[in-house]
Amino acid sequence: MNTESRLKDLLGRHILIIDGAMGTMVQHYKLQEQDYRGERFSNWHTDVKGNNDLLCLTQPHIIKEIHKQYLQAGANIIETNTFNSQSISLADYDMQSLAYELNVAAAKLAREAIHEYKEESQLTGAHCFVAGAIGPMNKTLSLSPDVNNPGYRAVTFDEVADAYYEQIKGLVDGGVDILIVETIFDTLNAKAAIYAINKYFRDTKKEKLPVMISGTITDASGRTLSGQTLEAFYISVMHANPLSIGLNCALGAEQMRPHIEELAQIAACYVSAYPNAGLPNAMGEYDESPAHTASVISEWAKEGWVNLVGGCCGTTPDHIAAIARAMKNYAPRQLPELVSA
Repeated sequence: MNTESRLKDLLGRHILIIDGAMGTMVQHYKLQEQDYRGERFSNWHTDVKGNNDLLCLTQPHIIKEIHKQYLQAGANIIETNTFNSQSISLADYDMQSLAYELNVAAAKLAREAIHEYKEESQLTGAHCFVAGAIGPMNKTLSLSPDVNNPGYRAVTFDEVADAYYEQIKGLVDGGVDILIVETIFDTLNAKAAIYAINKYFRDTKKEKLPVMISGTITDASGRTLSGQTLEAFYISVMHANPLSIGLNCALGAEQMRPHIEELAQIAACYVSAYPNAGLPNAMGEYDESPAHTASVISEWAKEGWVNLVGGCCGTTPDHIAAIARAMKNYAPRQLPELVSA
């Protein structure tokens, strides 16, 4: 049974648990510039603090430790620490050349975390998967960064697709089970990622991995940053034939509720949701308790809206543990029966 078949079998019987925030957990270590640099980049010519993906090379034990904490909390799917690991975003640190290496290293760390977790907990039959995280990028294809020139674009579709292609190659070579295109605020960027995924598997003739897609509704308007409604976003990416489609980031669970309800009504595939721990306070921190996050997500599960749930910004292993415990009480959303015309 291949990975997609295993996932579909599990999703038919259980609500699967996605891990929580990587960045939130990294902040707990209070790392300084020298920690990010490590020995290898001790003389790097720009500051690198804040480049969390670089920690896969300079502080791999920390990243693996975070993965294991989420696994111990009950996560079935852990995401690689590669949210910005493509050449366009890495250019902020002049580290474009590290893109492939970072993705391979991150995927291997996640795999090692699962192996060690299973051995240490003696749960050799546990259902755990590595999802290769493909973030939205720090440049957008649909919007101009220059308010005086709305037609200007900082990148081209081909440049974005090429950057994603390199990232995908690294993730696959590192051994991920799933590819997750997430935190999508610009659907055209996501389309470039989907194009790159299809091209990679066509070029290599490898068995295509399952693809998860997760968009971001940025405010109360119910639209993505590039202006699409949720239904329009869904229609725009369904050609990818994803394993799941869902929402993450920007909103807490309470604010995300109506959008998850809508998605559950229109999606022909599985539905995922991993909200923030509420909305940030005046200091940019997240105060929502694990119990509260889990209670709101439980309402979704009770309504039969979700198949995969977890946490985004501000969530911790405690949040994921609370969500995992709660989800044991609910059956997963059933896929709709499609009627042919």
